[in-house]
Amino acid sequence: MVEADVEAIGRLRETYAALRSELGRVIIGQDIVIERLLVCIFARGHAMLMGVPGLAKTLLVHSLARAMSLEFSRIQFTPDLMPSDITGTEILQETSQPGRRAFEFVRGPLFANIVLADEINRTPPKTQAALLEAMQEHRVTVAGKLYPLAPPFFVLATQNPIEQEGTYPLPEAQLDRFMFFIEVHYPSLEEERRIARETTGGGRVELAKLISGEQILAFQDVVRRVPVPEHIYDLVVDLVRRSRPAEPESPDWVKKWVSWGAGPRAVQYLILGAKARSVLHGSYLVRMEDVEAVAEPVLRHRIMTNFRAESEGIRSPEIIRRLLAERMQEAEKIRR
Repeated sequence: MVEADVEAIGRLRETYAALRSELGRVIIGQDIVIERLLVCIFARGHAMLMGVPGLAKTLLVHSLARAMSLEFSRIQFTPDLMPSDITGTEILQETSQPGRRAFEFVRGPLFANIVLADEINRTPPKTQAALLEAMQEHRVTVAGKLYPLAPPFFVLATQNPIEQEGTYPLPEAQLDRFMFFIEVHYPSLEEERRIARETTGGGRVELAKLISGEQILAFQDVVRRVPVPEHIYDLVVDLVRRSRPAEPESPDWVKKWVSWGAGPRAVQYLILGAKARSVLHGSYLVRMEDVEAVAEPVLRHRIMTNFRAESEGIRSPEIIRRLLAERMQEAEKIRR
C-alpha cells in the first residue's frame, strides 16, 4: 500500500473508535450492530435490520447520521404508501410567464444521505421496488428523467420478526441488494440496568460531528484499495459455491437442507465487508478472521433453506457456521 493509504487507514481507525465512543453516549450495548453498520457504510453497502420493537434501531441510525454530519430521512412504510411518496413527484406550478404552467419535480424523502425504511415489509411490492434503482444505481427515475442521489447514500431497512399479519415479504432480488442482514438482540442484564438508570432522566445528549460526507467518500475509496491475499479470494469463492446445492463441490448436508444458495453478489460483499472490517480494526491486509466476522450477515438472507431443514429446526446461520468451520479446517490442514 502507498504511504497515503496507510495514513488514511490510521485516521479511519481513530475515527471508528471515536464514533463508537460517541454513539455509546446514547446507545447502550449493541456493539456488534454498530460495527456492522459502520462496515456497511465504509464498504458502500446497505443493511437490513431485524429486531423486535424498542431496541433503539431508529435512535441508533439517527444518532449515526448526526455523528457523521449526514442528512437523515425516515420513511414509515405502510400498506397505502405509493412509490411517489418515496421518490418524489412532478407537480404543476405557475411559471414567471403569466398564464403558463410547467411541471416541477418535488423531491421525496429518498433524497438524503441515510434513509431509514422503517418496517419495509408493511408496504406492497410495487412500493418496495421503488428502492431498487436507488440502492443499485444511486438515482431515481421520474417521468423519464433521471435524478441522481447525492453521495454518500445508505439505505437501512427494518423488519419486525413477530408481527407478520398484513406484511409483504421482500422478494429475493430486493433482499440481495442489502449487503448485511443484521439481527438486533435484546440487551444483556447489565445493559438493561444501565438503560433503566441512564435513559429515564431529563436532558438530551448532543452528539459531536466527527466526520463529514467528503471524508466518508474518501475512506470508502481507501477501503476498496485494501489488498487481499489470493488464498482469501479462493476461500470466499469456495465458501459461496459450497452454499449452492447444485454445485459439485457442495456437501451432501447442504444438498439435504438448502433449496437456494448465495449468488455472485455474496462474493463481492464478503470481500468488501472483510476489507472494511480489516481497516476498522487497524489492519492493512484482509485476514481470515475478517471473512469469518462478516460471513453471517452477508450470507444469512442469501441461503434459502427447504422444508426439510425447517422441520428439523435448521436455519441459515447454522448452515453458515458449519460451512465456515469445514472450510477453515481444510485451510488449516493445507497450511500444515
